Amino acid sequence: MLLVSAVTAMIWANSPWQDSYHDLWEAVITVDLGFVLFQEDLQHWVNDGLMALFFFVVGLEIKREMTHGELSSKRTAALPVIAALGGMIVPATIYFSLNVGGDGQKGWGIPMATDIAFALGVLALVGRGIPSQLRIFLLTLAIADDIGAILVIAVFYTSDLSFTALGLAGLFLAGTALVRRLGVVEVSIYLLLGIGLWAAMLKSGIHATLAGVILGLLTPASAHMAKEVFLESLDSLTRAYRQALHDRDEHEAEAALGEIEDLVQATEAPVERLERILHPFTSYLVIPVFALANAGLEFSGDSIRDATTSSVTLGIAIGLLAGKFFGILGASWLAVRLGLADLPSGGRWSQIAGVAMLAGIGFTVSLFITGLAFDDEILISDAKMGIFGASLIAGISGYTLLRLTTRPT
Repeated sequence: MLLVSAVTAMIWANSPWQDSYHDLWEAVITVDLGFVLFQEDLQHWVNDGLMALFFFVVGLEIKREMTHGELSSKRTAALPVIAALGGMIVPATIYFSLNVGGDGQKGWGIPMATDIAFALGVLALVGRGIPSQLRIFLLTLAIADDIGAILVIAVFYTSDLSFTALGLAGLFLAGTALVRRLGVVEVSIYLLLGIGLWAAMLKSGIHATLAGVILGLLTPASAHMAKEVFLESLDSLTRAYRQALHDRDEHEAEAALGEIEDLVQATEAPVERLERILHPFTSYLVIPVFALANAGLEFSGDSIRDATTSSVTLGIAIGLLAGKFFGILGASWLAVRLGLADLPSGGRWSQIAGVAMLAGIGFTVSLFITGLAFDDEILISDAKMGIFGASLIAGISGYTLLRLTTRPT
């Protein structure tokens, strides 16, 4: 769906109906709550609003991995985290060296990002011969990459700060931490606090999507009820439900079912439950809509010719292709050589090289950072040319290399 949305956007933006594409996403939507006014075009509502949900799920994934997953073990996490650092520093350095002092200098964060969805999708196409640990390596690398991208957005891609709004965001954040500490489980309370935090962040000058990441990291990773207590309580409630059915007491039966539902929710960690509920929504709606709103690049002879000589396009393309590849592969080799980490079980250096190439697919977050870095339409067009071209080459090259080096099962 992500690929279809991106292709649809490009076809639409280059069709006889291209004006309708721009008119749609440039339509201004105003929300006036009396005490605060929000006025953004539809594209910004998608990028600032819907994408906050995407980054909330990213925050949930990071929290889960840091608590129970690959990032919870220093030895296991060492290789992908070190590889991710190499895969961020080298592309950013390449881009900056080609654009230092120019109009495109601010876009150095664009080639740092890896698109998790596309990279894992291409890896899945390779087949079952891929060791499961190699997939975990790519997933952990991409999550570590996301953490780096989030920090870059927070520190380097913020507009003028409103300390009043920032203070209000701090109050909402403190309120969220307080109700969590008090053991409050009512979702509506967290929803209201989350919306308040998002709105305050939007007005503060710090990008509003960071509210999603913060809330994801604050979500509890442990269940409120132990599994042993759950089993004992479930046994008692099941007997009560059966008795209510036997007595044909619908009221008691419904009450027992309600308690069983509460019991199940209390036994599942909030991080896992929210990720399970929201992941399909962000994967099948938020990200495709984001691609539709941002991938509408107009192709013409002049734009393609200009892009081939643009330092922005070249910096992004070389950064995503060569920077990601040599940064990840070089950092991984150095970590293993120094004894800081081990290769994934069953993995080979040729497969690490394939994964390093796949990491050059920088679609979603790269487009997102482009919108933060540039206001000039020419720079945005040049950046998108570099992102699309490099991501396509990285996907094909990574797939081919992994296919050649993987034994089918």
